[in-house]
Amino acid sequence: MKSFIPYDVSCHFPIENLPYGVFSTTANEHERIGVAIGDQILDLSVISHLFNGPILAQHRHVFQQATLNAFMGLGTPAWTEARATLQKLLSADEPTLRDNADLRQRAFVAQSEATMHLPAHIGDFTDFFSSLYHASSGWNRRGAASRDEALYPNWKQMPVAYHSRASSVVVSGTPVRRPCGQMISYQGKPVFGSCQSLDFELEMAFFTGPESKLGEPVDITTAHHHIFGMVILNDWSARDIQGWEMRPLGPFLAKNFCSTISPWIVTMEALAPFLVANPVTQSPTPLPYLQHNDDYNVDIHLTATIKGEDMQAPAILTRTNYKHMYWTMKQQLAHHTVSGCNINPGDLMGSGTVSGPTEESEACLSEKTWRGAREISLGNGIQRCFLEDGDEVILSGCCQGDGYCVGFGECTGKVLPANLPR
Repeated sequence: MKSFIPYDVSCHFPIENLPYGVFSTTANEHERIGVAIGDQILDLSVISHLFNGPILAQHRHVFQQATLNAFMGLGTPAWTEARATLQKLLSADEPTLRDNADLRQRAFVAQSEATMHLPAHIGDFTDFFSSLYHASSGWNRRGAASRDEALYPNWKQMPVAYHSRASSVVVSGTPVRRPCGQMISYQGKPVFGSCQSLDFELEMAFFTGPESKLGEPVDITTAHHHIFGMVILNDWSARDIQGWEMRPLGPFLAKNFCSTISPWIVTMEALAPFLVANPVTQSPTPLPYLQHNDDYNVDIHLTATIKGEDMQAPAILTRTNYKHMYWTMKQQLAHHTVSGCNINPGDLMGSGTVSGPTEESEACLSEKTWRGAREISLGNGIQRCFLEDGDEVILSGCCQGDGYCVGFGECTGKVLPANLPR
């Protein structure tokens, strides 16, 4: 496929991608839905009259909204129809947009001139814990005989997760305030202060589509119809606060202060060519409600980079791949709803830290520094155990196709000093 919008082979947003986001501009401060193509944004509120298919002709109003929730709720047939319409309108051979100078001027905005916003109203946010390598990290340093011995007994039986905080999910570029809370001192006493072990977590997340009814589980054979698309997620963690508050009910302040997502939602249709088999055999065999036979891991190359105020150039922290995840998105969603829990359009489901089998693919500082026991080198004599004020973490991801890539752009956040209460 070729588009009349120019871009090179390294561009994250070719015509094979067409991710959805919400943006505004200085000239028009109204938040509206757009699609990324090359270095441009196609404003769907301007061209909503061109969606003439059997479904969207009756639902053009979804492209006049300030979030994607209504469009997400329409389901797979509408998503497929929209993608086909957009690829046709943006193709090199289609004159509707290409040859209409007035419409093009109104419909396209340079990404450099846009402010990105959260793409959806996020009603609920759940974070899973689905990487075998992250869950069992440091097994050989903790005295375990194998990775399996380092796992909790339930970990290979079901996708483990906790309910996180939706109100503190922010879009890429939003600063991250260092959190405060209780920690345990070296003397074994609880103390209050700012987090001293601030960490990033390189994750992916998916947005849900059509709602399910309370009391009615989503069957794993139809779970894909409820998965709209994916974003990069940095689920920032306060490790010292987490260590003290974790038991008996799990993380609280350590995880609720901020979670950052990339602004563009890459649809599952765009990711379909990159679905792969799980490279890790699930053993023991999951219970029947968690079994599916099709490939549903995604071959996404991911990197984490740090740029500190004491650094002349960014340093790469992590290179990993989402395909290493043990539990798939279908399994996560089927398990999440098997109790009868209902989902709504725009719910966010995090993957958990996407660590892989090598030291390079460790996807958080806690793994890389052995929970702060050793410093890692960032070059030029600069070292880190955990994040310092002024550090910016840049996460990026893409799927490599034949002569093109389907990318997610960047997910960034810069650490600000703590706001200690008086």
